[in-house]
Amino acid sequence: MLQTHYQQPLTAPSAHLAQTMTLLSLNSGELLQKVESELSTNPALELVEERRCPMCKRLLPATGTCPICSQPSTQDSDEPIVFVSAPEDFYSSRVLSAEEAPEEPFASEMVSLPEYVLRQVAAELKVEDRALAAYLLSHLDEDGFLTATILDVARYHHRLPDDIKELIERLKRCDPIGVCSANPKEALLVQLEVLSESVEIPPFTREIVTENLPKLSQHHYAEIARALGTTIIKVQNAATFISENLNPFPARAHWGDLRSPAAPAVNVYHRPDILIYHLNDNPNNPLVVEIIHPIRGTLRVNPLFKSSIKEVEGKKVEEWKEDIEKASLLVKCIQQRSNALRLLLEKLVVMQKDYVLSGEKEMQPLTRAEIAAALDVHESTISRAVSGKSVQLPNKRIVPLSIFFDRSLSQRTIIKEMIASEKRPLSDSEIQENLKAYGVNIARRTVAKYRSMEGILPAHLRHNHPVVAG
Repeated sequence: MLQTHYQQPLTAPSAHLAQTMTLLSLNSGELLQKVESELSTNPALELVEERRCPMCKRLLPATGTCPICSQPSTQDSDEPIVFVSAPEDFYSSRVLSAEEAPEEPFASEMVSLPEYVLRQVAAELKVEDRALAAYLLSHLDEDGFLTATILDVARYHHRLPDDIKELIERLKRCDPIGVCSANPKEALLVQLEVLSESVEIPPFTREIVTENLPKLSQHHYAEIARALGTTIIKVQNAATFISENLNPFPARAHWGDLRSPAAPAVNVYHRPDILIYHLNDNPNNPLVVEIIHPIRGTLRVNPLFKSSIKEVEGKKVEEWKEDIEKASLLVKCIQQRSNALRLLLEKLVVMQKDYVLSGEKEMQPLTRAEIAAALDVHESTISRAVSGKSVQLPNKRIVPLSIFFDRSLSQRTIIKEMIASEKRPLSDSEIQENLKAYGVNIARRTVAKYRSMEGILPAHLRHNHPVVAG
């Protein structure tokens, strides 16, 4: 677990760790719902109106932030000021109200891919398998492929590899079909298997996917036909079917029907979980990172309830003890959540400061594994902390926190701008060569991949379809 200078190392039992991890994955709205639910069912838990700092628990003045926790820990102007907001400051005036929201909203409130997939199977899974499924889905890359190995997952969760394989096969058949596969070939074969239940698959389609994908991508139909002992026409028919019905990169299917991706989610204005702005709104001042703490007032174990336990007898004693333990655990875990988010944001905003200030072209390649190593925590802790949360940048744009780990964003932005300003359609090879001037060395197929992700047609199809940057 993440620690601070004023906290002792975590030695609590697994229940403490499990609840902290659960709370860490919640956004501010979900955390508020969780607390309200616990307050309504646990008599040992109470919410008092006094203002205390969510981090250090100091009693606060009537207005304003904690005078200790909201100050920089060093004099370094490049270091952001990171603090958890006091309850009454929740969604301060720095966030636009719904009435003030622009005609074109900042962001679409979309369910993350892991959450979307998990919702489809959660009700049918055993409790222990739900946690395992969540872990697997937290290790998907931008294309929807599983990055964790079966053996690593089995060791980490103390499960048999066959159990892991069985669950992965189940996840592969969720929408988008092929998610959690190891590679494009595996994803395509799963999609073919599912499609075969409702449509007729053209001859040689499976053989082409299994043995001839590289040749197919290069349109070497005659060579494929010779290898399979068939006609070019049949190969072309199979190629057309693959192109129209299959997606080698499941995460790009927009989580919709395999044949026709789902319509984009309706744009809705929503409030962020984290605010990033300049101190006193002066661009020359350090950045401030405000983590929203939605609980208005101070959550604590009810002292009257705790002292009254001496007056009860029989089964009531054990019931009351359990209520007190649950209340105490929740209070501690919420503070641990705040601490974990603070330490993560301190590191993350420093590493991606150029992006925060200047936009997508300045995004630095960064993985969850790298920042996990820097903070000496497990990668899954970072995944949970990032999951489902949004950030308001200094320019008032609201983005998912996960965008800070989008390693391709800067390169995709450069490619998009390059194509938008082209005087003639540039081939992927020409774009690849031009990228070297930006210090970007990637393969031609990667250029094609990023171009496709931005919804931009190949060069030979762009003559009559101009690209607009933005």
